[in-house]
Amino acid sequence: MIRTRTRMLVALAAAATLLTGTQAVRAADQIAFGAIVPSSGPFAEWGRSNTTTLKMLEQQINDAGGINNKKLEIVIYDDGAKPAESANALRKLASDDKVLAVAGPLTSSSCEVTFPVANEMKIVATSQASSKPGVAKANRPWAFRNTVDEGILAKTSVPYFKKTFNVKSVAVIYDAKDAVSTAIATKIMPKVFAAADIKVLNENDLISFNTGELDVSAQVTKLKSLNPDGVVIGADYSQAITVIREMKRQGMIKPVIGGTPLISSAILKAAPEIPIVAPATFYATMRGPKAEKFVAELQPLLRKTSGLPADIEPSMYDANIYEIVSMFIAAAKQDGLTGKPQELETERSKIRDYLTNLHDFEGFSGTIRFSADGDAIKTFFIVQGQNGAWVTKESGCSAEGAC
Repeated sequence: MIRTRTRMLVALAAAATLLTGTQAVRAADQIAFGAIVPSSGPFAEWGRSNTTTLKMLEQQINDAGGINNKKLEIVIYDDGAKPAESANALRKLASDDKVLAVAGPLTSSSCEVTFPVANEMKIVATSQASSKPGVAKANRPWAFRNTVDEGILAKTSVPYFKKTFNVKSVAVIYDAKDAVSTAIATKIMPKVFAAADIKVLNENDLISFNTGELDVSAQVTKLKSLNPDGVVIGADYSQAITVIREMKRQGMIKPVIGGTPLISSAILKAAPEIPIVAPATFYATMRGPKAEKFVAELQPLLRKTSGLPADIEPSMYDANIYEIVSMFIAAAKQDGLTGKPQELETERSKIRDYLTNLHDFEGFSGTIRFSADGDAIKTFFIVQGQNGAWVTKESGCSAEGAC
């Protein structure tokens, strides 16, 4: 059975004592994987929906007979999107829970701290959301990301943005506390805009705010004074909503472009008159039997989960974490893994080797494999918000000719 632990509880000695007893039971009839998700803090919606997704997957697998005649157990830790908590969670999953592999952490900031620990502990950690360039590459061979580098995505999204909205100039605003948002705004987008002959009006004075900031009126006033053709928002959707609503309030109806963190149907309701363009590898209204089945099964569960919006839809990160653990399961089945404590070192290496040599794993947008840098090679889409839903405008592959 899935176990979700709060950061406070895992620190208690009583919890550690109880854990010792559960490990003995698991050695006989369970195979365990771990997950690190931010069920509290600024990305709590993603973390809670990830948890519901994993509960669904665990039940699906166990209802179908489990893994190698053993029950699947997914042990989940809440890291609050705090890098130190993420690293601590991975150590506990590897040492105390003795899981075979870990899905997560979610943010690039957490991955930068946690992936080196994965290498130290010799256990696979695969992020469901990190897309800051080079994070997995710097932590091979145990670090993977079921995501596409934002730099690759921007090379397709920016030309589409320019062509569609006749953009010759942009202004940039970003969340300075988030690693991938900062990378998108300060490093990735400016280079791609320069290559596309688009002027960044505030190139030497980028406008920033901090995660959780509710009043961005001063920043948007400054943004508006630049009179750009378009706006770059480097932020996750929940933070970007604050900016977009303020843009609407000030009458700044300009097209917006950003990275994968913008992908959520919620952002499309903030100011429907403002066009939004972003890249994605999955979104809730995409077509295809596998994706549509996933949404049909998961969406009702999400809408019953406490603390989530009543109209929530499955996110790209729900799809990504479902794919990640499904890959772990496929590896366990292929190599007959047992999850026994005495076999951990060998079986963790087999999961690493399975991902390293993976070819044509069937994901929601098509086949998936991993590059030598540990990032997913998969199909992506450039989507635009229309009538409250994302619509695919262009598609591509994260490695030319590989999808």
